[in-house]
Amino acid sequence: MLRALGLGDLLAGVPALRALRRGFPGHELVLAAPAGLAPVAGATGAVDRVLPASAPGRTVPRALDWTGPPPDVAVDLHGNGPPSHRLLQDLRPLRLLAFAHPGTPEIEGPPWYADEHERDRWCRLLRSYGIDADPTDLLLPRPAAASPAPGAVVLHPGAGAPARRWPVERYATVAGVLRGRGLRVVVTGGADEDDLVARLAKEARLPDTDVFAGGLPFGRLSALVAGARAVVSGDTGIAHLAVAHATATVTLFGPVPPTRWGPPAHPRHIPLWHGPEGDPHGHHPDPALLRITPDEVLHALGRLPGGRLPERAITP
Repeated sequence: MLRALGLGDLLAGVPALRALRRGFPGHELVLAAPAGLAPVAGATGAVDRVLPASAPGRTVPRALDWTGPPPDVAVDLHGNGPPSHRLLQDLRPLRLLAFAHPGTPEIEGPPWYADEHERDRWCRLLRSYGIDADPTDLLLPRPAAASPAPGAVVLHPGAGAPARRWPVERYATVAGVLRGRGLRVVVTGGADEDDLVARLAKEARLPDTDVFAGGLPFGRLSALVAGARAVVSGDTGIAHLAVAHATATVTLFGPVPPTRWGPPAHPRHIPLWHGPEGDPHGHHPDPALLRITPDEVLHALGRLPGGRLPERAITP
């Protein structure tokens, strides 16, 4: 199973992975994905082992370090080909499950729909091959470890591209209001986002105990998110992790709409989106993202089950 992408991508693929686990109960399921995601893959209960595979950005790895016999089944959960198709074809599998593409006409898969939600897409692929798949089967078991900040509101200002990063000063405004209401606020960031985290911590005047920089190990991040009051972030991996742990979310979308990457419809998940669509790989915050205001985020937090926040906060 090829999905050599990021944390959010892997979590969006959990329903498909579990469908494959049920569909091939006697097989070893090997996931080709970044080595750092092995703990996440293990938490799904669907993967037996991870074959380390990654490439810059969202590109397809040049090769897979596969030393076993040709697999009985190879599944392209990475994209619509043809590079990902050919990478798996190089393993000489007895059967390849993938979407159709003019560049690989020998694969008679279903058509690819660009506007389809990511969870629905991969479940539809499997159903077209006779494998039952449920896109709502996405929850992870609760972590055994205790949260380092139980009941806190988690703010995560980072994202894979600047186009999906809401301005730090707006996060700081939200943090100030929440702390003024007596709530604990913590900030997280990826391994390469220390500067972003430090700026937010400084502007929001957060104590060192509420700053989790450097990219938390998955077990600690999972415990933090599972024990949080809510997670506020852009369209990035931690939002998907919060959904997987049934933690309340306010997710700030732009330039990609929530119809493609958003949470399932549930009162505990509030996606904010104004449109129009833009470039998800842009070098500056997308105009659609900038239309979201701190007041709007605070209002959304107040609408969450048990939010108990004022419907409108007065902000600078």
